[in-house]
Amino acid sequence: HDTERMNPRYPVIATRAGYRCEYCHAPQVISNSHFEVEHIHPVSRGGGEHDDNLALACPSCNVFKAASLSAVDPASGELVVLFHPRLHVWVEHFEVIDATLQIHGLTATGRATVECLRMNRDLSVLARGYWAMIGLFP
Repeated sequence: HDTERMNPRYPVIATRAGYRCEYCHAPQVISNSHFEVEHIHPVSRGGGEHDDNLALACPSCNVFKAASLSAVDPASGELVVLFHPRLHVWVEHFEVIDATLQIHGLTATGRATVECLRMNRDLSVLARGYWAMIGLFP
């Protein structure tokens, strides 16, 4: 049974996130598994188990974020903090380009997060096209 291996905080975190990845906004409803309860500030780097440090993340964002807290802004070359779903507002850092369905970073944090999490990989953009066709994205 898949709930045996699920993070016990999953129901609360997933409900709060609207069952979407809190980084790329991928909808979980069409996935063949539950998204991950991700530590925004990794435990390995001093983060805790409290709800304010947990986010719902799709497998792609989760694997590429790994234990990162910061990344390089491709526009400035500066090291900046990654998007933090509890502290930052998504629409202030990102926008979806309607014509291409790519996620565009509006700030240094947004740009660095898009690059670090590889949000515009070909497969991700292709999936967004299908999600958009059935009304699940953006």
